[in-house]
Amino acid sequence: MAPTAPAPTPTPPTPDLTPLRDQALAELTAARARTAELTDAVTDAELTAQHSPLMSPLVWDLAHIGNQEELWLLRRVGGREPIRPEIDPLYDAFAHPRADRPNLPLLGPADARSYAAEVRGRVFDLLERTPLDGGAGTGLLADGFAFGMIAQHEQQHDETMLITHQLRKGPAVLTAPDPASEAPYEPPPVPEVLVPSGPFSMGTSATAEPWSLDNERPAHRRQTGAFHIDTVPVTNAAFQAFIEDGGYGEPRWWAPEGWEQIRRNDIGAPLFWHQEAGQWLRRRFGVTEPVPPDEPVLHVSWYEADAWARWAGRRLPTEAEWEKAARYDPVSGRSTRYPWGDSPPTPEHANLGQRHLRPAPVGSYPAGSSPLGVRQLIGDVWEWTSSDFLPYPGFRAFPYREYSEVFFGSAHKVLRGGSFAVAPVACRGTFRNWDLPVRRQIFSGFRTARDV
Repeated sequence: MAPTAPAPTPTPPTPDLTPLRDQALAELTAARARTAELTDAVTDAELTAQHSPLMSPLVWDLAHIGNQEELWLLRRVGGREPIRPEIDPLYDAFAHPRADRPNLPLLGPADARSYAAEVRGRVFDLLERTPLDGGAGTGLLADGFAFGMIAQHEQQHDETMLITHQLRKGPAVLTAPDPASEAPYEPPPVPEVLVPSGPFSMGTSATAEPWSLDNERPAHRRQTGAFHIDTVPVTNAAFQAFIEDGGYGEPRWWAPEGWEQIRRNDIGAPLFWHQEAGQWLRRRFGVTEPVPPDEPVLHVSWYEADAWARWAGRRLPTEAEWEKAARYDPVSGRSTRYPWGDSPPTPEHANLGQRHLRPAPVGSYPAGSSPLGVRQLIGDVWEWTSSDFLPYPGFRAFPYREYSEVFFGSAHKVLRGGSFAVAPVACRGTFRNWDLPVRRQIFSGFRTARDV
């Protein structure tokens, strides 16, 4: 009797990667549409001008976006030959300070647009042909990470370019509806929320959040004591009370470096504010308007946020406290992806993606509340925390040290939550931003906390 042949080993089903590919295509397309909006809104002369020494010329950002896309997707992932290798040094963000970039032999507007478009066309071909479930042990292709990283990179530069638009002089060239006309609204029921003591899961992993960036990883247990945190961000009206009480003239509220900075630069109000006939006005994307009392205060440095908190008898929350207030569900004990749960943001949840050109009034987006009842943690304004930008336990730089690791230390403070200028793809409950404590041109605000 002939031996029975062994049963064939079943072939595992091939995963359907179409949704992941479609997601990468959609995010790359959305980012490029926004880039075009920001760069097509001004003349070629304004594209090549430097509107502030704090920022690059817009045309540098445009070509840098294309260059990073070529370096990581076409060359690293696709193994393609360089398109224009001679321009690599010009668009290396670490090689040239922003103030020096106008003096470089940069691509002009037409060449920058043509280069970015050529790279994108080849990237779309690569996306169609490349498996997204891993490759050569690098991890760049796992769940389409490299494509998600580049979509996030472009959207981050779009936010930078929007900051440049805010710094630019001249009439308005960007328009958007006011959030107050569209945002869902409910008055906050209480001024602050109690966050209980105990551990929670902070950060994330590639498994839970495949497009998360290295400084968000790994997930780890973190302990906090009980504390109260503001239900909503600090408003313009509340900050104005600090000004009127002489807060900018009282050194006891200020960290020594902050006091030196406001004295040296004669700072007496948030950036872009000025007083006229007894009324506070602000300049916003080329429009001068009264400062709206019920919006979160915007364009304040860490030193200003810290001084206001001290004046109010409160403090800035630590980064861990902020994330616990945003993600911790006391019923299940787990940490959610976003304050409202695990589903991606919608216009009902948060003010994101340059859909509006200003923060929404406090109390907006009740559907975006955290399980503990804290509002507007995502979108509207970046929120300063008291924490230095440091690695999590077990941090590993990926895919390059210059994204996060070179910035770790006491020089930079952490901001959380995102602003109206942040795209949903680059904003989640674990996302970490950082900047120097003197920075005011960024879309930054804050909320405060106090010990129980």
